[in-house]
Amino acid sequence: MAKITAAEVNKLRKATGAGMMDCKKALVEADGDFDKAIEILRKKGQKVAAKRADRDSSEGAAIAKVSVDKANGVIISLNCETDFVAKNESFVKLANDLADLALGYNSKDDFLAASFNGMTVADKLTEQTGVIGEKIEIGSFEKLSAPFVGSYIHAGNKIATLVGLSAAVDGAAEAAKDVAMQAAAMNPVALNEAGVDQSIIDKEIEIAKDQLRQEGKPEAMLDNIAKGKLKRFFKDNTLVNQAFIKDSKQSVAEYVKSVNPDLEVTGFQRVALG
Repeated sequence: MAKITAAEVNKLRKATGAGMMDCKKALVEADGDFDKAIEILRKKGQKVAAKRADRDSSEGAAIAKVSVDKANGVIISLNCETDFVAKNESFVKLANDLADLALGYNSKDDFLAASFNGMTVADKLTEQTGVIGEKIEIGSFEKLSAPFVGSYIHAGNKIATLVGLSAAVDGAAEAAKDVAMQAAAMNPVALNEAGVDQSIIDKEIEIAKDQLRQEGKPEAMLDNIAKGKLKRFFKDNTLVNQAFIKDSKQSVAEYVKSVNPDLEVTGFQRVALG
């Protein structure tokens, strides 16, 4: 049997994040073979993952990253089962490292198959499931491209947003961050009226009509009044039409144009946990 040194145990711990005793047991079982010990820990993760497959993983960390040229952004959520794990420093670091990698991929499947520290992202998640003892997975994977992309992460990594602007003008960085904060705080359903799903529109019209009927309004008047209420819904729930949270006298679109008359918000992404 190979003699297992503290240095070897520490090396395996740094490589995998597993506990000291788990690392020592894996090295003993592998007779000192480092790669085999990693495989043993990964198989342990697969067993834990199978046992916890039906668990709810609604906690975690939502991380937004933007490329150096500010033309692309990504949000991923690294999900776990408990808030205790979500707040762990090494878990948040892993989420940030994975988000950095995710910038280079356009789909969740491609990202999960990508190489991360000598294994695929999917295998890393399985490994960490064994290390942490909770279901660990990538929940959300959202990309955004624009002439200028800004981001915002709310305290505690529970909400992350990306906002795209039509040009990289002076003041774009501050404007993009302000609008990203708006999206985080106000949770718009779409960028503008055109982006609202027809099913949502139909539902809002029906809700408005039901309320009007309860108020005793004549049936012949319902359509016109409901359309007025729908305009209010668009104002409250579409990003560019919302009252700007830093100055409610202007809309988000008006705020952006105050930065530059030709500037527009072109898109946004929002991911929330919990």
